[in-house]
Amino acid sequence: MTARPGPTNSLVDVAGMRVGHYERIGDGWLTGTTVVVAPDDGAVGGVDVRGGGPGTRETDLLDPVNMVQRVHAVSLSGGSAFGLAAADGVARALYEDGVGFPCGLPGEVVPIVPGAVIFDCNRGGEFDRWPDARFGVEAFASSSSRPPALGVVGAGTGAQVGGLKGGVGSASAVLEDGTTVAALVVVNAVGSAVDPRDGTLYGARWLLDGDTVLQPDGPAHELRAPDPEELRAAHDLAVELGSPGMGLPRVLATTIGVVATDATLTKAQAQRVAGTGHDGLARAVDPIHTMVDGDTLFTLATGERAAPDDLGFHELLGEAARVVTRAVVRAVLAAETVSTPAGTWRSYRDALPSAVVPVA
Repeated sequence: MTARPGPTNSLVDVAGMRVGHYERIGDGWLTGTTVVVAPDDGAVGGVDVRGGGPGTRETDLLDPVNMVQRVHAVSLSGGSAFGLAAADGVARALYEDGVGFPCGLPGEVVPIVPGAVIFDCNRGGEFDRWPDARFGVEAFASSSSRPPALGVVGAGTGAQVGGLKGGVGSASAVLEDGTTVAALVVVNAVGSAVDPRDGTLYGARWLLDGDTVLQPDGPAHELRAPDPEELRAAHDLAVELGSPGMGLPRVLATTIGVVATDATLTKAQAQRVAGTGHDGLARAVDPIHTMVDGDTLFTLATGERAAPDDLGFHELLGEAARVVTRAVVRAVLAAETVSTPAGTWRSYRDALPSAVVPVA
């Protein structure tokens, strides 16, 4: 089966989906929130939690045996457990728009907003600078169907991956039958996205044409194996900074995200899609799902297209893993170096500049 990226190569290629970011940088802050908003009537939701240290909200509700079928938004945030408060702001904003699970008279609704958080505390220099409900309100207010910014934005603002700068990545694919599958991932892992043997990105082999365009309307890039001396220097600096091999942890981490599709799925199928999405993480980050990561992926299925047959669902699962891998790579490539009183997190492009070359 051959797939191609959607028009924007991002989560909003699934019709009706919106993405919004809000972040704070400076004065001790380096954190943010990203919200993925479903159409007003919601989307069938699923989740799979694989990491040993998760921070989540409303994941039990998504169990296929439980009542509520549709999700109205997903909150992805920094701030560890404190950052779960961002989802309160998203829920309040949805409620004010009249969107939610009906609970009585018109307007009496409860928005269904699952969420997950990454650990980024103290990366801006002050431990107690974490997202609250206002971050959720602002991220929701900024949400749109335009291609979302990638890299050091929203929930990816304080992210790191194996000692390098992490961030937000997204990718999409259109299957031969017209079904769209897309992912948005906040890459913040204890493990590394870089193969220490040659400095290439583990997930780069899964990229499609257009994946090295790192921002909307930006240039494409060519990926190469970096110069060996450059790789050696990057490794030596990583050791000096306390992250030898660009892959050992200083603190806790966690990678979180959303896989979306316009296919009609049951809750059980949505849960399976989320689980297969974790295969995509494993292709792009090593190690993954550690005891100090809370890796969590959600699925949102809008149902704009018909339910797939068995073969179609099999193909959708395979593509779900691939778009997650591509989203991780795009996050690492889009990230920029950040320095705060807590330290410096170099981007992959700055650590190994010969590995990523803009195409004129």
